Amino acid sequence: MKEQLNELIQSEKLVSATISQPRLKSSECKRVKINPIQLKGVYTLQLEYQFERVLKHENITLDQAAQKLEELFDQFRQCQAQFTEEKLHIQLTKKNKVLWKSEKMETPKQIDLSHNRKKNYKLDPETPYPFLIRLGVQTPDGKIKNQKHDKFKQINRFIEFIEDSLSYLPTDRPIRILDFGSGKSYLTFALYHYLHIEKGLDIRVTGLDLKKEVIEECQQIANDLKYEHLEFLVGDISDYNEEASVDMVVTLHACDVATDLALGRAVKWGASVILSVPCCQHELNSQLNAPGLDIMLKHGLIKERFAALATDSLRAEILSMVGYEAQLVEFINLENTPKNILIRAYKTGRKATPEQMDSYQQFKKMLHAKPFLENELKEYLS
Repeated sequence: MKEQLNELIQSEKLVSATISQPRLKSSECKRVKINPIQLKGVYTLQLEYQFERVLKHENITLDQAAQKLEELFDQFRQCQAQFTEEKLHIQLTKKNKVLWKSEKMETPKQIDLSHNRKKNYKLDPETPYPFLIRLGVQTPDGKIKNQKHDKFKQINRFIEFIEDSLSYLPTDRPIRILDFGSGKSYLTFALYHYLHIEKGLDIRVTGLDLKKEVIEECQQIANDLKYEHLEFLVGDISDYNEEASVDMVVTLHACDVATDLALGRAVKWGASVILSVPCCQHELNSQLNAPGLDIMLKHGLIKERFAALATDSLRAEILSMVGYEAQLVEFINLENTPKNILIRAYKTGRKATPEQMDSYQQFKKMLHAKPFLENELKEYLS
């Protein structure tokens, strides 16, 4: 298997690859992305090692590839690779049985070897997509409308996070996904299109929002597009009790503690993937009492921003303490929206250490914080 993969890589037809699913739960490196680049005139493979909180890069030449693959498959059990003429999925079982799935491409993919490569969107900006046309992002001939370029970037950035989450989702049954506060549902439709239409996954998606007119419009679009496994319901995060378990929970701009309600519900459902972009965070702002930070907090603007950052840090730490690999990452460039932090959490089942619990308590005590999410998940933190 490794020899076959190395032969494909040696042909210099690799577009990109992701190696994931660590063999050990204690592994600090979660996944490795591989992209070919031209470095000082030499064909080079750039490896991006993704740790819980940092990224590290390594450049290797083709003659080092075989040894590197040997090392990586000693640590990981899955590889998804895109070559110019085929897609490849490799899965190793715990007993090292190899599952190899290859899919030929109807249209060959192009390779971009430039080091500072032009942005490659998951959705081609020259291709008309029915859902983007109906949502007013594209014209009928597939051109991005002038006022919708930022929205198109946001949608593509979101799809990147969805793609990174694939290895955490089940493959032996339908995938259950909930989007709380779906609003106009740009990202809900994008999620459905990418996972079901492009990836061919069996999914069931529900968008939930309080605005009846918006929900009715979104449901009509889903019906017209024949998105049979996408539904939109009028409802509130706090009283939605229709599910016993969910695989992925998405929340975009849920205001204040509505984000915490959604995060808490996701944990209780045992969601494997959580993607949340918070909004309008007021809870900690009213609680803050930290004399050592008075020089900062006497300025209303700084206090508001600090409270928002501290709130998301507390949320991420709480998720980490209840068995998730939690990261705070940039959702979209700050010039496009100030609400640009995304909480990304993958379920690992890892237990919190006493040192981690103590560090959390000290930080909370310094701020005089009483996090809503902590109370929501107190049974998981005890």
